[in-house]
Amino acid sequence: MPLASCFEDRLCNPTDEHAMVRQTMRDLVRREVEPQAEEHDLSGTLNLDLLRKLGELGLLGITVPEEDGGAGLDALAAVIVHEELAYADPGFALAYLAHALLFVNNFYYAANPTQRAKYLPKTLTGEWVGAMGMTEPAVGTDVLGMKTVARRTGDGYVLNGRKTFITNGPEADVYVIYAQLDGRLTSFVVERSSPGFSASEKIPKMGMRASTMSELIMEEVSVPAENLLGKEGGGITNMMRNLEIERLGLAAMSLGIANRCLDVMSRYAVEREAFGHSIADFGQIQRHIGESFAKTEAIRALLYGVAATVAHDRRNRLGTDAVKLFASTAAKEVADAAVQVLGGYGYCTEYRVEQFLRDAKLIEIGGGTLEAHQKNITRDLVKLLRR
Repeated sequence: MPLASCFEDRLCNPTDEHAMVRQTMRDLVRREVEPQAEEHDLSGTLNLDLLRKLGELGLLGITVPEEDGGAGLDALAAVIVHEELAYADPGFALAYLAHALLFVNNFYYAANPTQRAKYLPKTLTGEWVGAMGMTEPAVGTDVLGMKTVARRTGDGYVLNGRKTFITNGPEADVYVIYAQLDGRLTSFVVERSSPGFSASEKIPKMGMRASTMSELIMEEVSVPAENLLGKEGGGITNMMRNLEIERLGLAAMSLGIANRCLDVMSRYAVEREAFGHSIADFGQIQRHIGESFAKTEAIRALLYGVAATVAHDRRNRLGTDAVKLFASTAAKEVADAAVQVLGGYGYCTEYRVEQFLRDAKLIEIGGGTLEAHQKNITRDLVKLLRR
């Protein structure tokens, strides 16, 4: 159990249902997630069996209403799940996010009843893995400049283009793909088995290795008309709505990382002796621990405060930009402090803090770069001032 959990209150568990979700996750993390985490970081593989166990608990559709087979929970519950998973295995938490939020949540709130009936049963159990294709080799933050195009045919659409850095790309069976249709961003459901669709080999990466990523290649991929997601030109609405909960999920992962690194460095500082004293008695070490605790609690307060304001029909772009911007950098700083406190042991793999430092860096890039959040926040504040 995280050391900082003794400071949790109704901010983090506002209802008994949220508290039950957290306890369920802690039990799962201790029993199933922690024991396999290091192995999958080293091998760079996604634990599909573990993902399907989350499906058995109803967590792959955490934000999907119960009447459609989901858990019927809110954004705050999704935050709890990502925080607890990332405490043990940030890479696996990222794969979960790509499936449960980037595909399932995104798909559900843009789909019609026929599409939901076709794709939800397999993706809610984890029989099919989901992913989202947005980023391109030459286009990252500038999503409106994407080059993947769709054209109409007699019975649907044809897609051509490439996506890259796609989490779950190597394993996914179904994707939400964004493309330009007559210059307007439009989203489609594309199955891996579609002729002309392929995924590259896994892309090696610095951290988050327990999740995989690849390029997606589309060469004259036929998409039936019924796989248009929402309406033509509606892709930007689908994308922006889903970005809010994605940012919350990534910020929650940052909190999980910070929690873990704070715990490891604090326990190590108590146990480690130098010059006849526990190193926790030394001011230099106290600075790292004290500042790390303050940053971790600041992430927690901002994250849970913002999460309470977000729902599929209620947005808070300014708040989600702010929490993702702050949490990602603060978590990386806490992870770096843990490596410093542990010294040589921190730089090596025994305590895993070097892994958490590697993993933390991704959140400053994925789901919106630091620079993108800074731009968005400034733009929104200026708009408020100019009203």
